[in-house]
Amino acid sequence: MTTSSQTAVPNLSVLGQDNSQLLHTAQTNENITPQQKQLPPHLANHPAFSEVFQADKLTLGLIAPFKGYPNSPIPSLEDFGETAVLAEQLGFSALWLRDVPFYDPSFGDVGQAFDPMVAMGYLTAKTQRIAIGSAGIVAPLRSPIHIAKASASTAVLSNNRFILGMSSGDRPVEYPVFQQNFDNRAERFRESWDMIRALTTQKFPQFKGQHYGDLTGNIGFIPTLEQRLPMVAIGRARQELDWLANTADAWIWHGVNPKDTKNIVQTLADLNQDDAWHPFGYANFVELSEKPNEPAQLSRNIYLRGGSHSLLEFWQEQKEQGLSHVAINLKPTKRPVKETLQDLAENVLAKLNQ
Repeated sequence: MTTSSQTAVPNLSVLGQDNSQLLHTAQTNENITPQQKQLPPHLANHPAFSEVFQADKLTLGLIAPFKGYPNSPIPSLEDFGETAVLAEQLGFSALWLRDVPFYDPSFGDVGQAFDPMVAMGYLTAKTQRIAIGSAGIVAPLRSPIHIAKASASTAVLSNNRFILGMSSGDRPVEYPVFQQNFDNRAERFRESWDMIRALTTQKFPQFKGQHYGDLTGNIGFIPTLEQRLPMVAIGRARQELDWLANTADAWIWHGVNPKDTKNIVQTLADLNQDDAWHPFGYANFVELSEKPNEPAQLSRNIYLRGGSHSLLEFWQEQKEQGLSHVAINLKPTKRPVKETLQDLAENVLAKLNQ
């Protein structure tokens, strides 16, 4: 694999999060075995989570709008539902939608442009089996009660195909518009997470925090859920590895050096205290070449270009390192959407876990 200087992706530097020392003191564990990779009982039979995260397998999901739009920060969306249906038919495991309230020219990308919760409701009606997740809802900019309400509603309407991914929302320009404090977003992310967990697991929830309202058990939360809501951390969310290893059901990061994947997976296992498997995945911007054998090139640990055969080899190596899921953002890809998805399905998906 070579390194590419091409960086036709959003300007991630505006996020301003330094991860250089994250693994500096990480301990490795060479004794991780497949038998230890067991989801907790409340997730082992969850129709979405258990399909996206499977022991010793690597699944592929798509980040909305599920196609390339290399020359514009704003995609065309006339085929949004049609493309989602095609992704399901071809065997992708998940559709991920981002929470981008504004177009920030310094960042240069708006995701699917639609509000994620509205768009996910639309996609639950268009699809039948595929997992639908947020990647991720910007917790400090939204009421946790509204997040919980929308999440529970989507879970029920989709027959438990919804996965709630939450992020801290590190684009600084958005916070003043919402009149929110940028500096304490990590703390409010954790409190929002805990309040949502209380709301979605207790019929008459009780919760007391510092930044949001108190729940005293005198009012009931609806709709109630028959299965526990899967909650995934998207990005670092400015949290420590200990929190990610124990509180989040799974963690999907970005900008990961492929040489660090095994260390991250082992470190999460070392730090875990509930004896359950908390899977690790990451996102790649992908430019899929028309030449299947074009070598894989990785830039800034996130922009991956190459042919389908080379990408298969790259991701197979990452699977061996313990990676469980790749959320693919096709923004840089120039090829037609159907051709792109079919190439990935036939030459990567079909062979990845053989």
